[in-house]
Amino acid sequence: MQISDRTYNERLRDTSLRVALITALFNENITRALAKAAESTLLQLGVEKARILKLEIPGAWELPLAAKKIFSANLADAVIACGCVIRGDTGHYDIVANQSAHGLMQVSLEFAQPVMNAVLTVENLAQAEARARADATNKGAEAARSLIELANALAPL
Repeated sequence: MQISDRTYNERLRDTSLRVALITALFNENITRALAKAAESTLLQLGVEKARILKLEIPGAWELPLAAKKIFSANLADAVIACGCVIRGDTGHYDIVANQSAHGLMQVSLEFAQPVMNAVLTVENLAQAEARARADATNKGAEAARSLIELANALAPL
């Protein structure tokens, strides 16, 4: 597993930031762990609890649509999308993983808002569990730290 060698725990400067935390419930034990770590990190870095919108949806395929609806309704200024796609015996994995990532990027560019992709794309459950541990290596927490860093960097623009 690749772990960033950067240490960034910068606090949020603009405390008016509203974050939508969208959790795909397919592979629920993994995705809930990602979302829990993301929320905890957001709170630690200065996002107010009342400014975190939580939404649960069926799977990673639906994440881009959920993000788009949230931005269209002006319910958030940023999104963290938590999901988990585990390779199976068919090509379905490739379709879901690629299109979910592509859709999230499209939404980010269309609305010019941060969309953090915390969708695990792994070969097996053990790899997913390793990326959803309750520690600093959790990819949901990493997405939250990256979001705060990006929001701080983009604030003056």
